[in-house]
Amino acid sequence: MTSHDPLPSVDPRTALVLFSGGQDSTVCLAWALARFARVETLGFDYGQRHKIELDCRQTVRRELAAQFPAWAERLGEDHLLDLSLLGQISDTALTSERAIELQANGLPNTFVPGRNLLFLTFAATLAYRRGASVLVGGMCETDYSGYPDCRDNTLKALQVALSLGLDSPMTLDTPLMFLTKAQTWALSDQLGGQRLNDLIVEHTHTCYLGDRGHRHAWGYGCGECPSCQLRAQGHAAWVAAQEPGQGQGV
Repeated sequence: MTSHDPLPSVDPRTALVLFSGGQDSTVCLAWALARFARVETLGFDYGQRHKIELDCRQTVRRELAAQFPAWAERLGEDHLLDLSLLGQISDTALTSERAIELQANGLPNTFVPGRNLLFLTFAATLAYRRGASVLVGGMCETDYSGYPDCRDNTLKALQVALSLGLDSPMTLDTPLMFLTKAQTWALSDQLGGQRLNDLIVEHTHTCYLGDRGHRHAWGYGCGECPSCQLRAQGHAAWVAAQEPGQGQGV
């Protein structure tokens, strides 16, 4: 889709977006609002070492509704589930005060085992009760930290399991799965232009250390953790692609 393409016709289904308050989930929320007749959001408090993203969630929702009236009409209820048990059984750099480093298995110690599997299972349960048949998540296996529960094959298998277990079709949409971070910036630009990208820079948060004291061209963060580095590199590549003679695509 280019910036000149018409928006797709409105899908009458209700979508439930896994919404953390970070960049990727905000782009997914905008993507869903551009497509579905009704969109609800779901966040999780799982004992993460900082609550900055959770604090950002309501601000992002308010700003999206204020700046994009057509989307405001489609934006439904927000839900927050307490999954603190996950934090109790996870010894990771996202759930305890530990330095971020690679483990012997090649994965960073920010990996919370089973997190997305649990998130999507609880999301499907809520979606079933709310009459939603589409789950939208920001999982990506292109520019990512190697988490196995972000991979397309994992999520395709889970979609089948959820649909069978609920005896009801449950679609799992992952619009960022095969996009680089630069392409994610391009997608948000196509969805909502500079207003949406400015909103993402100012109000979303992805820094693993919860740093809101340092503002960069790409947003707030420490600038050193893997999440900040991915976001910064993607933003720099997207900005470079805007220069005359440079291509851009998603």
